[in-house]
Amino acid sequence: MDANPTLDQLQVFLAVAESGSFSAAARSLKRAQSVISYTIANLEAQLEVPLFERTGVRQPKLTEAGRAMLPDARRIVADLQVMRSRAKSMKQGLEPELSLAISVMVPADVVVEELREFGKRFSTVALNLNVGELGMVMDMVASGRAGIGLGGALLKPDDTIHAEKIGHSFMVPVAAADHPLARIDRPLTLPDVREETQLVVTDASGLTNGRDFNVLSYKTWRVSDIATKHQLIRGGLGWGGLPAALVREDLQSGRLVALKLDAYEQGEYPIYALRKMSNPAGPAGTWLIEAFRKRLSNCPKVDQFASILDNRRPWVAAAE
Repeated sequence: MDANPTLDQLQVFLAVAESGSFSAAARSLKRAQSVISYTIANLEAQLEVPLFERTGVRQPKLTEAGRAMLPDARRIVADLQVMRSRAKSMKQGLEPELSLAISVMVPADVVVEELREFGKRFSTVALNLNVGELGMVMDMVASGRAGIGLGGALLKPDDTIHAEKIGHSFMVPVAAADHPLARIDRPLTLPDVREETQLVVTDASGLTNGRDFNVLSYKTWRVSDIATKHQLIRGGLGWGGLPAALVREDLQSGRLVALKLDAYEQGEYPIYALRKMSNPAGPAGTWLIEAFRKRLSNCPKVDQFASILDNRRPWVAAAE
């Protein structure tokens, strides 16, 4: 008889493979460890191949067969989640409440304008809004604390999250106008910035532990959020990268100076709409994602930023 694994067996298999142990999988699924072991044993019996090595190792390791089966299990579980999501969206009416997590990379004026229009169109929908940086957006969506996230790309593989690119932004290295680096009338080199204090945001979500982005100075001050970093840089306490949309007015007024520093990677930062595969956006959420996509897809590129500052043109083109 052909093997016919159940969805539950596949979900347990994924939980053990991704957590690295039967005990961790038991905790995440809120089941007894004996139940997890029994389920895996039954799955292996049905498939007639061992999925985990259990002898001579402290933690179960995927066998060659287990590694081969892992993408299949992920695809099957993800496909079923898509089916459930589609069915749920077909019967779902207007949401009574919407939880939204937005990255600081999304221009504040766009957030204000689109949420103002959202309030007019969906006056009965309560809104819970969280604004943060780095891994916060993905963390809130993955944990279910936010139904929709607008932020950066996934920081770790997660087949349970649907990500759709809706725009981009980028970071600009800046310093106060009276900062020593701002007074150097030439492109900056690494030796110029090595001894100057660089302000760096610490990711409260923990998803980027051990990873530093564009940290070039030997001396760093770490802060909890972008708003604090912005204020300290404006106060001349150090230099650092800030979202272009956040510092546009400071740069136009001369309060901050954009640093010409080739060592600072100033590539575009993609902005995605994130949601759980099992939690489709309702009418209000769908409208909100599309509204932000229309605005953020018009954001200028890095090479257009200087001319925008010189001509004092709007940061984001008006919505079509």
